[in-house]
Amino acid sequence: MTSGPDRTTRRDVEPRKDLAQRAAAFLPPGSEIRQAFICQAAPNFLFFLVTYLTGLTVFWIRYRCVAVTRDAIHVLEASKFSGGGRPQRLVTTLPRRTRLGPVSGRWGRLTIAGERCWVHKRFHEQVAAADHEAGFTG
Repeated sequence: MTSGPDRTTRRDVEPRKDLAQRAAAFLPPGSEIRQAFICQAAPNFLFFLVTYLTGLTVFWIRYRCVAVTRDAIHVLEASKFSGGGRPQRLVTTLPRRTRLGPVSGRWGRLTIAGERCWVHKRFHEQVAAADHEAGFTG
């Protein structure tokens, strides 16, 4: 007996439409966003706990919107007050063959362009789909 599809292995996930639309303005014309997700960059996870409890480290945490196309991975700086959902400028572009994951847990850790980032569980399918399309398994 099965309990339904295993969502961790599904690779045909759609990016959040609002996030893809906002990110598209910073990408080359004609780019099709295959996956998009938000992550937060900070030196270590303790910064998030201190921010949650006191708000003292909020200025050290950077929000990133990552848009994955067929040709590249685009890392965008996003507004803190939008929680990363409103990209403001392109930070860097990575080769499409860059592996992003794997990620696990409520806040999965990954490294993007030398920054230690954490991505919430709701975006783990996007990271897995991006890696799968780039030819990485597991």
